[in-house]
Amino acid sequence: MTTHDTLAAKIRGPVFEPGDEGYDDERTGFQLAGPHRPDVVVGALDAADVRAAVEYAAGQGLPVAVQNTGHGLPQGMDGGLLISTRRMTGLRVDPEARTARIEAGVRWSDVVPEAAAHGLAPLSGSAPGVGAVSYVLGGGIGLMSRAFGNAADHVRSLEVVTADARLRHVTPDGDPDLFWALLGGRANFGVVTSLEIGLVPVERLYGGGLYFDTELIPAVLETWRTWTTAVPDAMTSSIALMPVPDAPVFPEPLRGRRVAHVRIAYVGDAAEGERLIAPLRAVGPRLIDAVADMPYTESGTIHNEPPIPMAYRATNLTVDEIGADTTRALLGLAGDRAIVEVRQLGGALAAAPPHPTAVGNRDAAYLIGVLTKLGGDPLHERAEKELGEASSGRLLNFLFGADATPERVREAFDPSAYRRLRELKAAYDPSNLFRLNHNIPPAT
Repeated sequence: MTTHDTLAAKIRGPVFEPGDEGYDDERTGFQLAGPHRPDVVVGALDAADVRAAVEYAAGQGLPVAVQNTGHGLPQGMDGGLLISTRRMTGLRVDPEARTARIEAGVRWSDVVPEAAAHGLAPLSGSAPGVGAVSYVLGGGIGLMSRAFGNAADHVRSLEVVTADARLRHVTPDGDPDLFWALLGGRANFGVVTSLEIGLVPVERLYGGGLYFDTELIPAVLETWRTWTTAVPDAMTSSIALMPVPDAPVFPEPLRGRRVAHVRIAYVGDAAEGERLIAPLRAVGPRLIDAVADMPYTESGTIHNEPPIPMAYRATNLTVDEIGADTTRALLGLAGDRAIVEVRQLGGALAAAPPHPTAVGNRDAAYLIGVLTKLGGDPLHERAEKELGEASSGRLLNFLFGADATPERVREAFDPSAYRRLRELKAAYDPSNLFRLNHNIPPAT
């Protein structure tokens, strides 16, 4: 018998406690910094397991956290009950309706090829290994966002287990308040076990990466900044200023260099894409030029993010423009210890969604991120100081670890939306059972 034997008897999936074989694997995701250290982990197989786990946690007074891949782990939990959804891998594409039903353990790398078989694509993110459901619940800014908006804008319905252990089918017409809160409020209102989301009729992109050497970084950043003010909404792009380790896992032309990596995803004709990015290519020679027509199934190569779990810290801020002071700060932060990234927002991201959601800061023009390995805290403090005054807010999906403070979570929403979220939290989770995933406390 285990300490939580009554729970194990109700769960079809595995249950782990500290010291059990498999406990460490189950509690650890992609983000290795500050992993969960729960009293018990439920490896849920289905919604019934989730219901049983939530009911047990509520009865025992245990806080609940949820994890699939843990890319954006907000805050490691000490104690409590962790629901691991990685075994919930049901996926069904309806080509006629252009939708996908995605269970909580599905990753974009599962959805992309399944949708592509029908000439469709999901609004997936830059890293194919990210958990699809958690990404969508935070808004979901991805490779085609300026063309089609947030992934959350395309959700048709959700299945969620709320704090009363009820499995609810949530639609914008049947339960508009909870639908609104879940899409943007993440796991504050329950455990989403599946969702139905719209797909887009995209089979190919003109996309890839342009890599420039160290001496061209200032010119590339300035050219990209100016260029983004005139490109069409069909063009989604970003730039990363980053050090590349001198290791065989990286392409030989990049090893041991600081480079500017411009990422391109154009939903349109390849010839027009060539014309659009000509000013970027004109900056100078590229270490690698990998921008070309490609099937959407290869879209993960655009950002080409390493799939290896790691420990890191990241800061993000949204800004309405990138002026001279911001540019100087970005160049000053980029060095041997930090990746500095700027993503262009706007376009369809700023448009009103078909159904209202709680996703905040929709009108921001750019997202700035600073990522370091652990030990880079001074750079994050400097980024906050030098960029904070120009910031218009945060994006929830890019807030995690030490940076997912209550104040910064609040900055991810419009003030009126945050007040409404707290009121709905009091209605659906008054005891704050779900309080470890970008927590929004209930109104008192």
